Amino acid sequence: MKPGRTSARCSADHSRRSTGFSLIELLVVFALLLIMTTMYWGARAPSRQRQQRNACRNNLGKISVALEIYANDHTGRFPESQGARTSEEALDGLVPRYTVDTAAFICPGSKDSSLPAGDSFRQRRISYAYYMGRTATNTQAVLMSDRQVDTRGKAAGEPVFSSTGKPPGNNHGKEGGNLLFVDGHAEAAPAQLPFPVELLQGVVLLNPKP
Repeated sequence: MKPGRTSARCSADHSRRSTGFSLIELLVVFALLLIMTTMYWGARAPSRQRQQRNACRNNLGKISVALEIYANDHTGRFPESQGARTSEEALDGLVPRYTVDTAAFICPGSKDSSLPAGDSFRQRRISYAYYMGRTATNTQAVLMSDRQVDTRGKAAGEPVFSSTGKPPGNNHGKEGGNLLFVDGHAEAAPAQLPFPVELLQGVVLLNPKP
């Protein structure tokens, strides 16, 4: 065999070995980056969820202003729609006269689509449940909340929001949700409330569309 051919074959073999080694290195680097990214976002997840819950609570605060103005115009009664089966049907009465900020009706933690500003959302979907039939005199009663697991009244300790992170009632995964009270204050709440949320006569709980 001629020396030139031997040298070329050795060079080719060395090139193949070098290429194979480089691919392994790339795979190792990729795996390390994947692990580091997962650890980074995993550590940030609780913080991100808290931020979303805070933003959600701010949304409910904005809606409460429109609800208060509405009640002042309607002898202390909040929006009602005869035969309403969803919160969209009842709360649509706020738009556009009492608010055009329809973005406030979408929870940042949900996957619900954004709404056109100032337009009716009766045929669309919002993120919040609504206790239709409350009046301004029930100051410590819950008026709105994140989407709930069902539309029954709840005894203390019963699940109000998802405890698994799966629908229904999972605007914030399994981290509970927010409650808006008639007096206008909103607060974070766990999946199982330590107090009852009853449905008094004439009050119905309306969830948003599924």
